[in-house]
Amino acid sequence: MPTVAVVDLSDGDFLLDVRELDEWEAGHAAGALHIPMSDFVARYGELTQAAPQDGRVHVICRSGGRSAQVAMYLVNQGIDAVNVAGGMQVWAASGRPVVDDRGQPGDVI
Repeated sequence: MPTVAVVDLSDGDFLLDVRELDEWEAGHAAGALHIPMSDFVARYGELTQAAPQDGRVHVICRSGGRSAQVAMYLVNQGIDAVNVAGGMQVWAASGRPVVDDRGQPGDVI
């Protein structure tokens, strides 16, 4: 499974958050695309429309389990995708900003 560390991500990297709605609303990375894993296959077109044509998709969840599954699915579809190791827990612990659904400081649940 291709994996990248949170510290290796740049501000302009495309981030796909596959956590459920309540997790997203509590706190997420600003600018991330949100498609819950439970809706992913049905909403796959949203990703292909939003993702950079020749860029990498960085997939994130709470701790890395769900995002690893989605990243593997994307790799099998021919998309350059990687799992973000440790997920939003490591993102927040690394001091990266987390916002809620109103754009205010959020929490990872």
